Amino acid sequence: MRAALALAERGLGGTWPNPSVGCILVTPDGRVAGRGRTGLQGRPHAETEALAMAGAAARGATAYVTLEPCSHHGQTPPCADALVAAGISRVVVAAGDPDPRVNGAGLARLRAAGVDVLAGFMEQAARETLAGFFARVQLGRPLVTLKLATTLDGRIATRTGQSRWITGAEARRRVHALRGQHDAVMVGAGTAAADDPDLTCRLDGYARRPAVRIVADGRLRTPAGSRLVCTAHQAPVWLLYHTDGVPEDVRLYGAPPGELVPSRAQRLTEAGARCIAVPQGDGGIDLAQALQALGTRGLTRVLVEGGARLASALLRADLVDRLVWFHAPGVIGADGLPAVLEMGVEAVSQSKIFSPQGEPLAAGADAVRRFARAC
Repeated sequence: MRAALALAERGLGGTWPNPSVGCILVTPDGRVAGRGRTGLQGRPHAETEALAMAGAAARGATAYVTLEPCSHHGQTPPCADALVAAGISRVVVAAGDPDPRVNGAGLARLRAAGVDVLAGFMEQAARETLAGFFARVQLGRPLVTLKLATTLDGRIATRTGQSRWITGAEARRRVHALRGQHDAVMVGAGTAAADDPDLTCRLDGYARRPAVRIVADGRLRTPAGSRLVCTAHQAPVWLLYHTDGVPEDVRLYGAPPGELVPSRAQRLTEAGARCIAVPQGDGGIDLAQALQALGTRGLTRVLVEGGARLASALLRADLVDRLVWFHAPGVIGADGLPAVLEMGVEAVSQSKIFSPQGEPLAAGADAVRRFARAC
């Protein structure tokens, strides 16, 4: 099962809207006959890949699967039926599938066919790998990971806005690895305007998959000539905006009288971006509704990289599930730009509490710690 989980982790960031699943087939004499993981964009399924590799050796084998095999007809036949047809004698499943189309039906189908089923083995480890898929199915939104890179006193830039580089090369490599493990990378409009970022994963060993780049841009201020929009044909760019904040352009400068020009949304769409209208919220877009819109479109894991306004709004709304904190051994001072803006916290009991997730990922010049939201 550990090997199956390792396979599943390799697929993170590339299988949405489906979960990344791993499957290992072991013959009665202990030989690994087949292995597979969910393919890019969710097809083929892990069980299908493992069975194809095993061939006739699958008969009588045990299948170790990180998620309950599907039991419904979608773009592919049910994996539970494929395991039965291949002659699998035993199936060990880590986590059940909360999708209403499955939700125990896959295990029931296997048992009805006489397959020995053991469910819940290493479930907690599997649920962590599947956390994004579970969030989309159960909460209607993707798992949100907030990345912060700060000095020891929690600053992300000097008072002049200069921020390159607070952390070092190793931290930047780890950020690219995080991008490669998420379906989308999200920033606020201020960060997009100030940094003109690329937001792609540029790290050897990671597939150049078209991860979605998202800007929370209530007033659609992102220029059509920005690096993001200009590369939208290489990797998708989604702009989340609210119609109340976007004034319609009436006339192009220098255009003949009476000649109308497209709205900002239309111009950005024609340039290759995808403009998604969401309700207006406190000081910008309604982030809860925005994340629901992303979940509806199939995203399961979103990495938020800034800036401070977006980070604060997500934390205030209790929409941050994971926190990855890079901190460098330097101090900028109170006149530097903070990583998080005002939260309105009046008592310590009102603060947002996160629990450490495992040991620190690194020490030395750039320490990295992971946290999960306390339940």
